[in-house]
Amino acid sequence: MTQFEKVFRNSALHPKPVGLVLQYGTAGFRTNAKELDHIMFRMGLLAVLRSKKTKATIGVMVTASHNPEEDNGVKLVDPMGEMVTPSWEEYSMQLANAEQDVLLTALKDVIEKEAISMDQDANIFIGKDTRPSSEKLSQAVSDGVMSLGGHVHDYGVVTTPQLHFMVRCQNTQGCYGSPTMEGYYRKLSQAFVQLTKHVSCSNYDQKHLLVDGANGVGALRLRDMERFLQNQLQISLFNDCREGKLNFQCGADYVKVQQKPPQGVEMSVGERCCSFDGDADRIVYYYKDSDGCFHLQDGDKIATLIGTFLKDMLTQAGLDLQVAVVQTAYANGSSTRYLEDVLKVSWCTTGVKHLHHAAQEFDIGVYFEANGHGTVLFSNAAVHKIEKLAQDSSIKNEKKRTAAQLLHSTINVINQAVGDAISDMLLVEGVLAVQGLSVQQWDAIYSDLPNRQRKIKVADRRVITTTDAERRVVTPPGLQEAVDMLVKKYPQSRAFVRPSGTEDIIRVYAEADTQENTDALAQEVCLAVYRLAGGVGEEPKPLH
Repeated sequence: MTQFEKVFRNSALHPKPVGLVLQYGTAGFRTNAKELDHIMFRMGLLAVLRSKKTKATIGVMVTASHNPEEDNGVKLVDPMGEMVTPSWEEYSMQLANAEQDVLLTALKDVIEKEAISMDQDANIFIGKDTRPSSEKLSQAVSDGVMSLGGHVHDYGVVTTPQLHFMVRCQNTQGCYGSPTMEGYYRKLSQAFVQLTKHVSCSNYDQKHLLVDGANGVGALRLRDMERFLQNQLQISLFNDCREGKLNFQCGADYVKVQQKPPQGVEMSVGERCCSFDGDADRIVYYYKDSDGCFHLQDGDKIATLIGTFLKDMLTQAGLDLQVAVVQTAYANGSSTRYLEDVLKVSWCTTGVKHLHHAAQEFDIGVYFEANGHGTVLFSNAAVHKIEKLAQDSSIKNEKKRTAAQLLHSTINVINQAVGDAISDMLLVEGVLAVQGLSVQQWDAIYSDLPNRQRKIKVADRRVITTTDAERRVVTPPGLQEAVDMLVKKYPQSRAFVRPSGTEDIIRVYAEADTQENTDALAQEVCLAVYRLAGGVGEEPKPLH
């Protein structure tokens, strides 16, 4: 039996529902788990082709992140632990949406276009989250891989960032770390211990952190990691999979959207808390003040904390390296104004893949979406300079030597492959410890402007085109001028509109000095979009 005959025979065991069409987005394929069996098999096939093409190990992660428990999804991981390149997202949809009788034709088309040698070995790392459907679906991925003669290493239940880490370690021949769970725990925890070892209890006595694990895999893997932290951080873990449903009234997305603590977490005044999402690639912080008010520290606040810390350490170490914080149009205006006074701010199109790519252009690039997904990237040249200085025993200036060593530890506590809630938690905790900051002092760095997001249905989203990292409209004529006039009416205000990537909807963002003014501005911009960009249905009405 030839390889392709085996694929054809096995694909019949994972049949595609006729007419079903799915899109590969930033989060990969994601929908109700019952519709994904054929997708998983076919992504196993595609992973083999990608591995043969790159002559490297490729990852396949079975997860639906912050989605409800009944959903699932899958995404591919490229050789350096990054998201799969966009041209291969197109191939993934070509394979996923091919009807059963033309699957082999679609497969051979990819092989031909990419000039893939089918004699090349293929190695695939597979991981899955805690959803009830993940076991069966990850087996379907394995079936696809083995149908094309690929080799599988199944890591079982891991966080999404852990699988990205394993892939990067494997393809750098261990230079980035050991591609094992213990390798992950040891690298990050040892760097955290080094980062915080000189912190005295007198200037930092808050070693206790409340963590909401979203009843997901992050809770399980954080529990495994605790023993490596040498009591440098005491963790109280809630929503830890023992009872409760994945992402239900808990997790980073719930806290961010609802602006309130997750179910099951008892917060004391001023106590530091954080929430992971379901697959532990997002994190947000929060606390309760003496008046009982809830305060959220989202991705903008995390990026500001980390970016300014790195800038301070580089200055103390005497290193001439450029730090930039990369933001999208959705970053709160207060964070932008604060950052622009102390370091470079760069702009890019919305989406993690765009942020990651933009951050690679700097010596040190910090990026976080407001939802808490983000990381820090160091260029090879920056890593070399920092390591050389940290290991230079001839430096007499203690402040300079300490700063270099802190920077070196910071590099190793970060998972540069992708946003990682566990890694980002250790980074934030380390920075707060070194700087002697309480969660309230961190929060007081700047105050977020009130903001509002709305959406308008239109006949065709393509009528709106944008420029300047989606902050300004090019077409239709007159719309940007209308937005500019409306913005002038309100203090500290700004607004932008951008088309959805997947449906005929235009997204509207507004911020101003008060919530009342923000809502008024958002409403007026919605009306301008409706009238000038072909709105459908009733005119948008005020929220209140």
